[in-house]
Formats: sequence, C-alpha cells, structure tokens
Amino acid sequence: MTLLELMLATMLVGVLAAIGIPSYQNAILRTRIERARTELMDIRSGVLASRGPDFKLPATLDSVPNIPRIDPWGHPYAYLYFNAPGVNRGGMRKDRNLVPINSEFDLYSDGKDGETRPPLTAKPSQDDIVIARDGAFVGVAEDF
Repeated sequence: MTLLELMLATMLVGVLAAIGIPSYQNAILRTRIERARTELMDIRSGVLASRGPDFKLPATLDSVPNIPRIDPWGHPYAYLYFNAPGVNRGGMRKDRNLVPINSEFDLYSDGKDGETRPPLTAKPSQDDIVIARDGAFVGVAEDF
C-alpha cells in the first residue's frame, strides 16, 4: 500500500508541475514584456528631451542620460535616428505594407530571441517590443 501511495503522490506532483511550470514561464514573459514597454517609453521620453537647440534628436542613445540600455532579455535596446549622418534608411522598421512605422526614429527591443528584421511581419521580428506610430503604440510587434 505504501508504494502505491508514493507512486500516486509522485504522479500528482508531476501533473501539478506540468501545469504550473508553463504558467510560471508565461507570467515571467508577460512581466518582461511589460518591463520592456515601460523602459521603452522612458527611453523615448529621454530621447525627446535630449533634442538639441536645432531640434535634432541625438544620433545614438549614448548621449541620452539616465536611461536603461539593456532590455529584460539582456540585449541592448535598438535606436535608429533617421536623419543622423550615414544612416541606412533600409533599416527602418516597417509594417505589413512595408511602410515605416515611425517618422523620426525607431526604438525597440529585439525581444526574447534577440533577433530582428526591418519588416515586423518577419518571423524574427514577431517577438520584438516596438514603439510605433510615433509613440501611439508600444507593445509586441506581432500585435501591431
């Protein structure tokens, strides 16, 4: 009888773990996404506040003080100012119609996989956390 009880208890713990672990991982992912969204909004505010006297934005995030530099997955946040000297405008983030999603700059996290492509419809870009429509949308690229 004791062996049967032990097997039943082990099976119950296994079932609970099978249910609990994915839920826990999903909660961690949602928390990281929300943290990235909040940090991107803070970075965006810092970038806009760092406008020079000629109303130009900083060319890189290095000249913006007091902002987070690394996303929740350990990758650096990406910033592309479209009017910076030598910028490849082909790197601009684009929607499903291949239209740029912002007018002055792109700011995003590469997401969980650490990979990205300019069109948001590309598989590596689906998990990116992006700012689109000049700040009107901040979230997962797949939801845009």
